[in-house]
Amino acid sequence: MQADQPEHVSTDHQHTEAPAADATSQDSHAAAATRIAELEAALEEAKAQVLYVKAEGENIRRRAADDIDKARKFALEKFSGELLAVKDSLDAALAVENADVASYKNGVELTAKQLLSVFEKFNIAEINPLGEKFDPNKHQAISMVPAEGEPNTVLSVLQKGYSLNERVLRPALVTVIQAA
Repeated sequence: MQADQPEHVSTDHQHTEAPAADATSQDSHAAAATRIAELEAALEEAKAQVLYVKAEGENIRRRAADDIDKARKFALEKFSGELLAVKDSLDAALAVENADVASYKNGVELTAKQLLSVFEKFNIAEINPLGEKFDPNKHQAISMVPAEGEPNTVLSVLQKGYSLNERVLRPALVTVIQAA
């Protein structure tokens, strides 16, 4: 009977370990389920953040496009407002009933001064290269004329050119001294 006892003891021991193993297994399943639930919640939060960032990026892009459209549309607003004073001066000169040549000349000179003032405010510079070396970036040669002076020098200006912030809007139309 002593031989049976050790088997009996080990059998009892196996029975007591089985419920403990089941409890450990249930605890690990519960921990895994909790961990899965936490990860799913974190994933949903991350998805929501991605959607928010994507929507915010789209809003920023749309606002920037609107700003660009407005800048294009109203870029000349200030310049146009300044030109209205020049237009008003021209209209006033035309409205005068009994004007002589001298009064028209004075009016045109004042209007030209107003226009030059507008040009200065907006960095529009006149290109009048008389006597300067010909520069194809700023001048357009209409003809070359044999004359006294250094070759490739501007002899006469047929039409002044203009630049905006040092970028040529219109080249000056010139005649150039021809090389001998």
